[in-house]
Amino acid sequence: MFLSISTTHQPASDLGFLLHKHPDKIHERSQSFGKARVFFPEASVERCTAALAVEVDPIGLIRRKGPPGQGFALEQYVNDRPYAASSFLAVALVDCFSTALAGRCKDRPELVATPIPLELFLPAIPCRGGLALLERLFAPLGYAIDITERPLDEEFPSWGPSRHYGLKLSGTLTLSDALSHLYVLIPVLDDDKHYWIGEDEVAKLLRHGEGWLGAHPEKGLITKRFLMHRARLSRLALESLSDEGATPPDDAVLDAAEEATEEKLSLNEVRLREVVDALVESGATSVLDLGCGEGRLLKRLLGKRQFAKITGVDVSPRCLEIAAERLDLERLPELKRQRLQLLQGSLTYRDQRLEGHDAAACVEVIEHLDAHRLSFFTRNLFVFIRPRVIVLSTPNRDYNVLFPQLAAGRFRHGDHRFEWSRVEFQQWAEAAASQYGYQVAFRPVGPVDPEHGAPTQMAVFETNDFTTKARSPRKECEETEAG
Repeated sequence: MFLSISTTHQPASDLGFLLHKHPDKIHERSQSFGKARVFFPEASVERCTAALAVEVDPIGLIRRKGPPGQGFALEQYVNDRPYAASSFLAVALVDCFSTALAGRCKDRPELVATPIPLELFLPAIPCRGGLALLERLFAPLGYAIDITERPLDEEFPSWGPSRHYGLKLSGTLTLSDALSHLYVLIPVLDDDKHYWIGEDEVAKLLRHGEGWLGAHPEKGLITKRFLMHRARLSRLALESLSDEGATPPDDAVLDAAEEATEEKLSLNEVRLREVVDALVESGATSVLDLGCGEGRLLKRLLGKRQFAKITGVDVSPRCLEIAAERLDLERLPELKRQRLQLLQGSLTYRDQRLEGHDAAACVEVIEHLDAHRLSFFTRNLFVFIRPRVIVLSTPNRDYNVLFPQLAAGRFRHGDHRFEWSRVEFQQWAEAAASQYGYQVAFRPVGPVDPEHGAPTQMAVFETNDFTTKARSPRKECEETEAG
């Protein structure tokens, strides 16, 4: 599959700076489904063209676990996936042009926000909806559209046209906007995706559709197809795109909204990195991820050979299913698979399966618990589970005033029961450490504001006391339960 991006902006060779790719080199990136290469067929002052060619491994596609074909018996072997633009191309586009897509260029910063003449060419793109749909999707974005119909077979014209088209788009716009349009609309035209669609896909749509999707006359169709006809996710995404969607009622968009609030900081990535670093520093070899959700932390822990035993636990069976998909659990090498287990269970009740780990991570979980349930969780964590090291993070309420899109007095996530200030968090952590025989140290996560601190606050609890002092609170609670 193939995409070319051309410009006649003077000097046209600035396109290489915008894409962060040197025109004299071939840039290759490995993908889970094959290889992606970026090269420049032409690069002069007058005109410059960058090409993205994606080579899909057809045997690898057959071996990948996925739903059976719905077309015909040989659909796995006879299909257009290696050739026609699809979600494979969209994923490669993000991977190869991530900096340009985000609108960053340190060498030509003034050019990032400057509309320039662009020509986008896709020689073969499937469109479930025909010529009319191509017009409906791209014309409102200001493109001049040149469409070439592709016959099903040139040697047999009586077979009629195929659902594939050659598409050339011309317009004057920023490169970042053009890449965002392609990332969203390529899989929309195909009406298919090669990967699992979860709640994080809502956040992707909102991020890449910012500034244009909300006003698009086909935003309903775009949202529905981008989210693979998941009615709940589509409804929630549309609510976020509308003025009435300021208070979304469902976890999917609540999570997406929280990610969007913190996105410019890349806070989730920073947070997970800090948690992994703390666990590595502790010397732990077995780790428990409490409230593992969709497995983002588990995936990073699996990449550290230090952790011989990794356990993820969550109350939601659906989240665990998504985590298994994200981790590609059934296709992991056997030795790596043996290191990981996923458990469904509550964090507020004793579960002997969770005991015996060196360390436990609790990342952005406690703020979702009601006050009375928080006390049960605290006792369960420090008394029954009782790892040597506990790494626990939660939002810093003091920092919320620095998020311009967050209304005063609102929490970052609609399901948060509370968000602690730095003083409140330290008081709770120090009281728990004192009561249960731990020492606690605090670390800021994310950029630190002199007045409001960091956006996330993290506590690292450690204890070496597993003798009488450690047993006394456990024994006390067991006697309480027995009574």
